[in-house]
Amino acid sequence: MDQPTVGILHPGSMGAAVAACAATNAAAVLWCDTGRSTASVERATQFGLTPVATLSELLDRSDIVISLCPPAAAEDLARDVAGHRFAGVYVEANAINPERVQRIAGLFEPEATVVDGGVVGSPPVRGKTPTLYLSGPVGATERIEALFAGTAVRTSVLGTEVGKASALKLSYAAFQKTSRVLVALAVGMAREHGVDQELIDIASKRTDSYLSEPQYVAKTAARAWRWGPELEEAADALAAAGLPPEMLRAAASTLTRWHDVKDDSELTLTDALDRLAQP
Repeated sequence: MDQPTVGILHPGSMGAAVAACAATNAAAVLWCDTGRSTASVERATQFGLTPVATLSELLDRSDIVISLCPPAAAEDLARDVAGHRFAGVYVEANAINPERVQRIAGLFEPEATVVDGGVVGSPPVRGKTPTLYLSGPVGATERIEALFAGTAVRTSVLGTEVGKASALKLSYAAFQKTSRVLVALAVGMAREHGVDQELIDIASKRTDSYLSEPQYVAKTAARAWRWGPELEEAADALAAAGLPPEMLRAAASTLTRWHDVKDDSELTLTDALDRLAQP
């Protein structure tokens, strides 16, 4: 197949950098500059994207459209594109939940093909190499793989089911982003009592990620009866320091689902996860 023309909606820092990578294997990468900020125009110019005046022109000329926008806008944007009877490949690459992606796919049937996408990693600039996870119809995912072949955007196909890529993206984001917030709360509490440097010293002795140790979930479940009250105490300490306690209270509430497996050393990861999902 000839090189495709690609449309990008709407190029923020991630979208513009991803679009620039797509340009390696595309005839052109278009974006609609009407109503966009000066920063967006400068970014799109920096990355060599081709401006067009209207969404209609972008859709008429594009074989592949990539949607990378704030999550809240994803469905409205998809509805606009579907309303123009776009008939190419629509890559829904926003951080939205699988049900929303499936709803979006329904908007395009049968004219267009929707590929579910999820970007994990930093924008592909200055040596960064994010992975674009894909799920959807085989022919369409192959076209997106070809579009990014040999670029700083790696691709990984998870299967044909729309929703899988988004599920992976959100699963990872749930851990990664909540972890960063927990760091802020922990350091904030320690700083209130003048022990923040000591906290950082303790943490520096362990640098690996808890997410790489899922087998520890069973031990967490067995200790939930102790850990829950401890987190309630920590939440009280946050509140006393003027810091928001809700995240730790929510974690404590989650742990209550495991109270009936107190000190159960035989518990497996599967058992623990089943109890978490079906208390």
